Amino acid sequence: MEIEIKVIANASKNAVKEEADVFKVYVTAQREKGKANKQVVKLLAQHFNVSKSAVEIIKGEKSNRKVVIVKDNIR
Repeated sequence: MEIEIKVIANASKNAVKEEADVFKVYVTAQREKGKANKQVVKLLAQHFNVSKSAVEIIKGEKSNRKVVIVKDNIR
């Protein structure tokens, strides 16, 4: 499944919220050295109940708008 997300880095808590056609992913990590991206992958894996290796950022690595693929490998 391919989804569009908007990342809000440096948030007060980690959360995944679905709004209209985009997921908003709130992470406490900062946007430096890929820390926020790692936390995004971890949160989405938990949200969709898949392993972290099943979540891949395919577009927007350095942007707050990203396209992510979530593969169907249930834990």
